[in-house]
Amino acid sequence: MKIFVAGLPYDLDDAELTEIFEKFGTINSAHVAIDKETGKSKGFGFVDMPNVDEAKDAIESLNDISLGKKPLVVKAAEERAPSSGSGNSGGFRSGNSRPGGGFNRGGGGFNNNRPGGGFNRNNNR
Repeated sequence: MKIFVAGLPYDLDDAELTEIFEKFGTINSAHVAIDKETGKSKGFGFVDMPNVDEAKDAIESLNDISLGKKPLVVKAAEERAPSSGSGNSGGFRSGNSRPGGGFNRGGGGFNNNRPGGGFNRNNNR
């Protein structure tokens, strides 16, 4: 089960995230999201646990506790389905997901090369 964790202290690394969750069971992976431009933590990450019961226990136990200034938000990660009919022109790409999102860095629409450029995917009416 993949778990989304937000509200992480900005100095927390992958090993420390693993250490927090391994108290609840086996960890396949733990990754803190890092901004490519600055090299600094984005304050959220993902943990993959193979045992669903252990993962649910970790979610229940860790959600809303404080590790730093903010309480953690710990929940099952939502899988993002590829958008239909738009090819690779928009949405989120692998390795660049933004949980709870729908925003794009730099603004604009899903595809600024399309006439009318906004969020309406039915521009060809």
